[in-house]
Amino acid sequence: MQARFDSILSGLLERVPDSAGKPVLLAVSGGIDSMCMAELFSKSLVFQGFAVAHCNFHLRGEESDSDEELVRGWAESRGARLFHKDFDTKAYSEEKGISIEMAARELRYRWFAEIAVDNGFCCVAVAHNANDNAETLILNLLRGTGIRGIAGMDEVGTVPCQGVQVPLIRPLLHFTRHQIEGFVFSHRIAYHDDRTNAETEYRRNKIRHLVFPVFGAINPSFVKTLGREMGYFSQVCDVADDYWQEHKDSILSHETSAVDGCRIDLKALMSVRHWKYMLYRALEPYGFGSSSLESLYHILTDSDTIGGKTFVSGGYELFTSTGRLEVRKRDVSLTDAAAVFPGRHIVADSLSAAEPLVIVRGPGDYFFNGTSFSVRICRRDDLDTLRQPEGIMILDADKAGFPLILRRWLPGDWFKPLGMKGRKKLSDFFTDLKYGKVEKDKAVVLVKPPAADEFHGDMPEHHVAAVAGVRIDDSMKVTENTRNVMVVAKEHSDYGK
Repeated sequence: MQARFDSILSGLLERVPDSAGKPVLLAVSGGIDSMCMAELFSKSLVFQGFAVAHCNFHLRGEESDSDEELVRGWAESRGARLFHKDFDTKAYSEEKGISIEMAARELRYRWFAEIAVDNGFCCVAVAHNANDNAETLILNLLRGTGIRGIAGMDEVGTVPCQGVQVPLIRPLLHFTRHQIEGFVFSHRIAYHDDRTNAETEYRRNKIRHLVFPVFGAINPSFVKTLGREMGYFSQVCDVADDYWQEHKDSILSHETSAVDGCRIDLKALMSVRHWKYMLYRALEPYGFGSSSLESLYHILTDSDTIGGKTFVSGGYELFTSTGRLEVRKRDVSLTDAAAVFPGRHIVADSLSAAEPLVIVRGPGDYFFNGTSFSVRICRRDDLDTLRQPEGIMILDADKAGFPLILRRWLPGDWFKPLGMKGRKKLSDFFTDLKYGKVEKDKAVVLVKPPAADEFHGDMPEHHVAAVAGVRIDDSMKVTENTRNVMVVAKEHSDYGK
């Protein structure tokens, strides 16, 4: 394994600009992967030195402190310089309104990059392996991240810091977890096992412990197979990027900067063979999702009238007119409703600033409280199964109906969780789920109001139709008598591992 590691490392460092004579910063948590990487670096003959960086996020009490002691002891035994920092991860997650995992990820990558810039390291090395890469592929497929998402992690990437891009390398990306375990056990390398890795409440762990064993039974070498396929996908991405670069200037223009919006020439767009992909790439930075794109495809190919349609996605609006599409930044402080139908105008509603909400008037893409939602309607017979991935809910469309209200939960809200007979206050429901402040603040509900004229003014406590992306009310469930189904998908985003 050492010889192969040295060969890979040599190739990666050749791809890092100005790496000659500069040491590498190793991100070491104390887990089996990073301790394996550190040991391989300590025995490598192909580079000029390294230092170790360790974060203590104080999320696992004594276990976190024990990890720190392990890494510190290893660095001292190898004569390696150690950079260490304590983080109040929970406070940061609450301040930013993000998950604990995302908070820890942001904190550590930013700090690693700062150390590299301030101390002259050529790059940061992290210990993602082939299994991590395969897990990321499956996660991205389920999220629908496009072809770039299924290309997997880059062996050489970057992390922004102080106006520069700090190189990030992944020298273990071609080694499986089994190979890493074999090296660690045979060399008797000390490491700590994070007990949360065995839990299945996190999406990545569900794939690792519940899905991958099934894959392994079908193809024992599936991790290597997926790694090879991701290499092909990466090449396809490069071809697609070249195609985008070749045609974008004739299709896309900006009055000022790209942040403020863009203009798409429809004649130029429709003249290229892969115009749907070009439209996807042009609109992707502005948050327009699959529902909006499908409607636009219909308008551009099947509709008699192209002009006069409006689509809304977060902070941007898209207007269709004869000969062009125009995306503009929305000068609004609240999220408005977004209902898009081919051949019909959008209706957007201005709502109370005290309690912002979104009126869901029909299928489309919606953005509220920092999260994207897509709503679509289909026939019950078109669904193969009612079991859906995490974040996707299935409701009886005729029982739920339109319009619906998408808003934050209120202290008096209640519903009957699917499968239960009695009603339960949302505050108690969240307690059962062990939600902390961050999770509660991010919780969004779908409410079926008694009447349309109650959309404005004070917002009374309502019978909740669903906690978006979590659980539906029992009265909204699909039965054998259901004809039409409403699919509500809560979309997530991750950075790195």
